[in-house]
Amino acid sequence: MDKASEKRKVPETIKKILELDAVITKRFVAWGNSLLPLRTLRTHYKGLEISCHGVPWFAFWIAFTWLFNNPHLVEMQVNILLGLFLDIVFIAVAKAYFRRKRPIANTDDALGQLGPDIFSFPSGHASRSVFIAYFFTRLYPLPTICFPPIIAWTTAICLSRILMNRHYILDVVGGCVLGVFDCLILELLWVDESTAKSLMSIVSDEKLDGGEYHV
Repeated sequence: MDKASEKRKVPETIKKILELDAVITKRFVAWGNSLLPLRTLRTHYKGLEISCHGVPWFAFWIAFTWLFNNPHLVEMQVNILLGLFLDIVFIAVAKAYFRRKRPIANTDDALGQLGPDIFSFPSGHASRSVFIAYFFTRLYPLPTICFPPIIAWTTAICLSRILMNRHYILDVVGGCVLGVFDCLILELLWVDESTAKSLMSIVSDEKLDGGEYHV
């Protein structure tokens, strides 16, 4: 038991950094909520939270990929699902390892917190929002006119996680770094168009097996 406790003992330097992070975050939240532009953001906190939650994103993209099996979109669909899966795995492993407690003022998020998600570092919403922004601006770029709203949404997600007392500042910074890391790994694992089409063809055949018009 003593050995296990010793292994989880936080080094003094890290402890001081975390304490300073907590103090700075508390001051930032008080300052941010006193500013009119950020105060008005509070009415959208829940919507922002749900808009970047892992469950809706996975559910939406699986449904989108399944229902709109478009050969022109399949490369993007397969790769963003792969990226979302990597992001969830990396976040779960990191949270389970670091096990940093969330701010005292935190309450459960709109869709609840399960497993490692009860821990604070790194922020899954920040990681996912940065991953999505990077994906649609660098890996599979949308028209340039889409960049400002994507970046604005990502910025709002990251700020809201702090101002809602869901995370400390370093949690969000760590999440942003992890989001970029997700994309760098995805670049190495990128599924090309022909492979993506082959994968979707297999899935489509399975979906039609046993159907009334299956040949």
